[in-house]
Amino acid sequence: MRSVTLRTGIRWKITLAIAAVGALIAVALSLVVHSAARVSMLESARDSQLENVKFLSRYAEAGRKLPATAAINDPKVPGQLRRTAESGRLGTYVQDNPKGLPEVWAAVPLGNGQILTLHSKFVENAKVMRDLDRALVVGSLAVIIGGSALGVLIGGQISRRLRKAAAAAQRVAHGDPDVRVRDAVGGVVRDETDDLARAVDAMADALQQRLEAERRVTADIAHELRTPVTGLLTAAELLPPGRPTELVRDRAQAMRALVEDVLEVARLDSASERAELQEVALGEFVTRRVSALMPEATVRVVADEIVSTDPRRLERILGNLLANAARYGRAPVQVDIEGRVVRVRDHGPGFPEALLREGPSRFRTGSTDRAGVGHGLGLTIAEGQARVLGARLTFRNVAAPGGRESQGQAAGAVAVLWLPEHAPTATGSFPVIKLPG
Repeated sequence: MRSVTLRTGIRWKITLAIAAVGALIAVALSLVVHSAARVSMLESARDSQLENVKFLSRYAEAGRKLPATAAINDPKVPGQLRRTAESGRLGTYVQDNPKGLPEVWAAVPLGNGQILTLHSKFVENAKVMRDLDRALVVGSLAVIIGGSALGVLIGGQISRRLRKAAAAAQRVAHGDPDVRVRDAVGGVVRDETDDLARAVDAMADALQQRLEAERRVTADIAHELRTPVTGLLTAAELLPPGRPTELVRDRAQAMRALVEDVLEVARLDSASERAELQEVALGEFVTRRVSALMPEATVRVVADEIVSTDPRRLERILGNLLANAARYGRAPVQVDIEGRVVRVRDHGPGFPEALLREGPSRFRTGSTDRAGVGHGLGLTIAEGQARVLGARLTFRNVAAPGGRESQGQAAGAVAVLWLPEHAPTATGSFPVIKLPG
């Protein structure tokens, strides 16, 4: 059974909470006011009816004609009121009417043992109660609407601050070291959002310092290794021919390539690299470079376009993508150029799930079904060089026949390079690439 998660904004949650509390308070106060007003009016009606029946008792004792609402020994008089009058006391009684108009009875014992009763419907009181109820309903609605508007105002302010904080934090996550969440939030009023912003800024500063320290250590180590590795290569050239010499030279070359790649990664991490732009025909450029780097690969130009880019860095990206396809994929390798988009596809087992989910990771060559030689920096360097060009590099797998990709099987890996419509500026900034869909 799949659970369903509902996502609502904090603005509407605050609005709903304030409206609910306002409605509860308005209903409670309306009930109290209605009950108190009804009791007060009925008490006033009882007193008025009792004074009237006292006055009419003098009319009855004098033998004068009584009004229609008064009667002597009325058989309809309520039993409780009758018993009160028979005991020689004055009394009143409120009787509910089916039409909602209360009838107030009053009884007084006469000197000859008879009972004089007076009853009437208090229509005016009922109209007053209806007007009061109408006013209470209108007031309650006004309270709810006003509370909702206040909730929208307060929740909107908090929501805007949180959205600004989230946008700034996202820019920090994308590698912009100059963004500060506290400055993005701004505002005169200080609340918990500022505490959150300060905490995120402190975390970002600490993380930036740690990454910078790691980058410097990596660059220093790689730089220091350059000299002994170069000496090792020179010494290997002086060894006599033979299989051991070939092995030493091969491993020395691999170590030298690793040192150069680590240095390149350190330079890319420092965000100091700048593209040297030239106008190139992308289809022709990619065709010539692929022919030189991997002659057996198939190149298809769907649509050619003139782009402003750095040819050296673009060639580096193509070389790493082709090398990755050769090492971990299977032939045939196909390269498609469509406008500003370059796709490199192999027909191997596909990229590992971790790479598709998290992107390239240093010194990780993938799962065992893509095992091979290499140190796992090729795609990391390609992604870093793409950032310098203002481009995006994405990875996906091609589903195997029968749609078995979801079961861990694929019919090939596809790396897609999306070149920007506008070239990077001199400061290295560039528009964000929006991918289709």
